[in-house]
Amino acid sequence: MADTTFLEYVVFFAASTMILGGAFGVIVFKNPVHAALGLVLTLFGVAVQFVAQEAHFLAAVQVIVYAGAIVVLFLFVIMLLGVDKSQDLAIEPIKVQRPLAVTMAVGLVGLITAAVVKAGDSVLAPGSGIDVAGAENPDSDANIRQLAENLYNDHVLAFELTSVLLIVAVAGTVLLTRKWPKGAYDDDVAREEVTS
Repeated sequence: MADTTFLEYVVFFAASTMILGGAFGVIVFKNPVHAALGLVLTLFGVAVQFVAQEAHFLAAVQVIVYAGAIVVLFLFVIMLLGVDKSQDLAIEPIKVQRPLAVTMAVGLVGLITAAVVKAGDSVLAPGSGIDVAGAENPDSDANIRQLAENLYNDHVLAFELTSVLLIVAVAGTVLLTRKWPKGAYDDDVAREEVTS
């Protein structure tokens, strides 16, 4: 029991450090790609917290939807906005980023391993909703059903409006970053001045 409590504290404080460190990186980093990677770190930390609370469905959604799709969308927009800037890849803006990346990768693997071990212990424990034969309790997916009903029945309009908002944001970014042919904009301005 004491080992489980100690492991819970380790997972909680390490994931909290990931969340706060990533959020701090989003605010501090000047390079937007580094800021997006800080956001990924924050989202993975939240997913580890969900696993520690035995909310495995929410952890999977956190990784697939937010750390996957939304951050890829952010990076796509960042690439479109920075299309006219060139960077020298031989120059490292942050000198310690490679050793720090290795350290954080090892820490992340350790956190995920600890969370999986903790979740495995709770699944195999008596009274956990799964019997010895491995058959699931009929009420084990009630939480997912309730979430799906809430999201796709009660709040389906807000869900669809959010997807439309993301599409409009990407389309607006593409229009804002479009490179106009040389002189096209000047000719339009000159025509407006002549007609007015």
